[in-house]
Amino acid sequence: MRRRIAETLAVILSVASIGAGAASGPSSLEAATVTKPVVTTAQAKTQKTQKPANPKPYQVGTASWYGEYFQGKETASGEPYDMNDFTAAHTTLPLGTYVRVTNLTNGKAVILRINDRGPYVDNRIIDVSYNAARALGFKDRGVQKVRLDLYRPT
Repeated sequence: MRRRIAETLAVILSVASIGAGAASGPSSLEAATVTKPVVTTAQAKTQKTQKPANPKPYQVGTASWYGEYFQGKETASGEPYDMNDFTAAHTTLPLGTYVRVTNLTNGKAVILRINDRGPYVDNRIIDVSYNAARALGFKDRGVQKVRLDLYRPT
């Protein structure tokens, strides 16, 4: 209780000395009070409920995978196909582009590098490597509905 009275008295005296024209800097108590932001309950609730907007996907559609039959064969980028890499084939994206592929059934996602052209089957938007299909959880199904988002590696 005495401490609180002393602090209050110190504030009153410093305010009185500032009003009297004394040229002293702010006390540590004043500096602490000035720099603390005041957040109302309404602001706190608003800040907690605001969610960042999800950007629109680049594409949504059916993905398939390709594996052992193509192992070692040259891709459109000139490198040999490796079914264990995290790569994919896309008809229009520039070679070397990275995409985030999300399985819309289970929510699993991977980052893949486009290094080939395809798919050559209608109604499919991307062919992923065997390992990517395994990580996305659809290697046993063969095809899966996915979402593509362009990804910029850091």
